[in-house]
Order: sequence, then C-alpha cells, then structure tokens
Amino acid sequence: MAGGCKLRAAVPLGIAGVLLLAGACRAQEAPGPGPQPGPLALHGQATWIRQLKPSLDAPYTGPHSLQPQREWSYSFTTTLDLGARLWKGAQVHVNPEGAEGLPLSRLTGAGGISNGELQRGSSLQLRSYRARMFLQQRIDLDGDTERIDPGFNEIGGSASQRRWTFTAGTISLLDFFDPNPYAKDPREQFTNWAFLTHGAWDYAADARGYTSGAMAEYRASGWAVRAGRFMQPRQSNGLQLEHDLARQHGDQAEVEADLPWRTAAGPLRARALVFRNRVDGGRFADAIAMAAGGVPDVAAVRRLQSKSGWGLTLEVPLGDDEGLFLRASRNDGAVETYAFTEIDRQLAVGSQFSGARWGRARDRWGVAYAVDALSQPHRDYLALGGQGAFLGDGRLRYGTERILEAYYRWVLPDVGRGALQLRNAVSAGVQHLVNPGYNRDRGPAQVWMVRWHGEF
Repeated sequence: MAGGCKLRAAVPLGIAGVLLLAGACRAQEAPGPGPQPGPLALHGQATWIRQLKPSLDAPYTGPHSLQPQREWSYSFTTTLDLGARLWKGAQVHVNPEGAEGLPLSRLTGAGGISNGELQRGSSLQLRSYRARMFLQQRIDLDGDTERIDPGFNEIGGSASQRRWTFTAGTISLLDFFDPNPYAKDPREQFTNWAFLTHGAWDYAADARGYTSGAMAEYRASGWAVRAGRFMQPRQSNGLQLEHDLARQHGDQAEVEADLPWRTAAGPLRARALVFRNRVDGGRFADAIAMAAGGVPDVAAVRRLQSKSGWGLTLEVPLGDDEGLFLRASRNDGAVETYAFTEIDRQLAVGSQFSGARWGRARDRWGVAYAVDALSQPHRDYLALGGQGAFLGDGRLRYGTERILEAYYRWVLPDVGRGALQLRNAVSAGVQHLVNPGYNRDRGPAQVWMVRWHGEF
C-alpha cells in the first residue's frame, strides 16, 4: 500500500459529503412505472471486522505458521462507486477505496485465511487507492427485455435477455466470474478465503485483489458464457502489475446454465470455469532438486511458465436469497501460488438462509464446510522446510485442511430517508480450522468474528 494517503480525519467528512451527493444523483431519477435510474450513480460502503483467535496447540512454529498464542485481528474498508451512463448500453465506474487492518499471524498459517477483507501487506494506517476503474458496454440483440436493478458498480436499467457485454479496465475477477449468490462477499457472507470463490483458482490479482484487462460475456435466456485476459503481478503476490499481457497474464473462461431439474424456487444452476496463468513462478520440484537435500526455495528457480486448473459450481435455490451450493476445484499443483492462496484441491459445500421463520425476513445466516488439499510436490516442498506465500511451518505432518464456518447477519433499521438512506447490518460468526496449514501437528484453531457493514 505504499504511496497511499491517510484518511482518518477525512472519512467522516467524506461520508457526509457522499450522502449529500447521493441525494443529488438520485434526484435525477425519472418518474414513471418503477424507478428509472438516472445518468449518474453514487454508492458507498464501509465494513469493519474484528476477529479473535484463542491459543492453539503447536509443538513448533515456523516463519509462516499460524501463531500458537491468542491473537486479535481487525480490518476496515470503505469504498465509493462513482458511476455514469455514457450512451446507450455504456457505463463507466470508478471506485476510490481505503483500507487498514491487522491480520492474524501476519496473514499466514492457513490455506483458508480467516478474513477476506484483509489484504497482503495490510497496514495499521488507513490508506487510499483506486480499486476499480472500468468501462462496460452492453449490446442488445433480440428476445424479451429484462430489468437490471441498480447497485454497486451497476447503473441499472433494462436490457434484452440475449446480449453481449464487454468490460475493460481495472476490476476484481470475482465481480464477474463464479457469481455464487450464497458465498462470495466477505462483507456480508462468509469471511474465510476458502468460500470467496474456487479455492484452487489462483486468479490474477495484485496484492489488494484487483487486476486490469478485458473480458466479454454472451448471455441468453437460461445460460451465459464469459472469458477474459487480465494482468498478473510482476512478482508473486506483489502489488505492481505486469502490463505486458503477452508476457504474463491470466486467462479464464466460464460457462453457466440452468439445469433441467428445479425446486419450488427455480432451476438448479451449474457453472464450469477453466483458467490458465502465464507467470514468472517457481516449480516445487525444481526447488527441491536445486536444494539437493537442503531447504528448497521457489524464489530461486522462478521462470516464465504456465499454471492451469478448473472449478465447478452447483447452486440449488430454496427461496428468496436462500439456497445451497457446492464447489469443486483443482489446479496442477506444480507451480507456486502466485496471486490467491495456497489451495491446490478443494471441495466446499454450504448454505444461506433468511430469518423469515422467526420474523426476521431481511436477516441472513449461513453454514459452509471446505476440505482443502495440496499436491504432492507442494507437500514435499513444505515438509523439507520450504516457505510459500502463506505457508511454512518448517516441517509438515500432512493432513487436509478442513474449515467449518457459520455466521448470522442481523439487519438494523435503515438510517435516513429516500436517497439519504443508510442500510446497516451486524454479524457474528465462528470458524473452526482442523489442521491449519495442512499440518496435523497444529491446532485445531477457532476464530470468532463480529462485523459491521453499512452501505447506501
């Protein structure tokens, strides 16, 4: 986060100014049947997460271990979405963002890291940067027209069910790929990295989670296909992106479709993703061979090479914003983790439900379980004392990492009226990690969480 500016004194004034601007922007909505989005949009969010990890059993501790002592952690992020409609089907968005935080164990010691709002290189000072800046163009074809609701990074309006959408600029790939409605957003759903997306998808991103490039999507009634090429960091888990897309890049393609089976809430939906990264990375086998019985180091054998994998998702709708999900993913496991987390194989299942059964229809709660695994070369590397981006106990008695997470989100009364309406929710949750860092000599670990999220 070097080069950012401190925002502590500016945040309260900034939020107040943003609320006033939101009223001005939304006042442009035209009358008629249903709200018609105007040419400008302004949204904002802030999220605070506090986590506690009690002490855990660990006979030894390495440089990248989950620490055995009791630890507190926190994160705070605040984001604005400044959007404008340019011409028919076109919109542009810019997201200024600020973040600060203190991670557990320096953000190491597990494949499934406990807080998806924390960044690599998190700082105790609130620092600002530009998160997203992108242009999107929809091209209507034929078919029925459907309404697109306005929201964060979406002006809203209407479009034909059959259409092309082109997006270019700086985004998070998780905004567009694997759009699982039940496990995607650490600001309101599960916070563990294992449930943000496919654990084995080493998706292109800088140390803050953003990348630049372009993608296209074709959507028709009941199915869609999307693909894109995006920048990789110049160095593993680094902040600076490599702008030469011919040299280093992340390619991904995904197809999704409604299945012929249905519940009362709608059809089951399946999604398949494939990816191939071209990165300056080290192979575990090369590092072990070079060490010749000593401690291997992937940084010493980095060269330009490819890493590939796949992910599958199944969604089962059960009601309004309620459902079940299943994810399975795998990468080749030969090359070091480059941009996401150290998971080579994963199977994850989970659910999201509302509190309607006890008169709290806007509340949400969820339970999810993930089994994470490493490839054999990755295990051998860590067992010999090698250090990864997030793992490295100095030795390893391997076991699959298993994560159980549950949360409940209470929706609070809205503050303000009309355009000046701030929506708030607080959450409580817990995570149980068995074999953190894939090491049977460590843990289990518990992580308790409280969270506040506000948006307009």
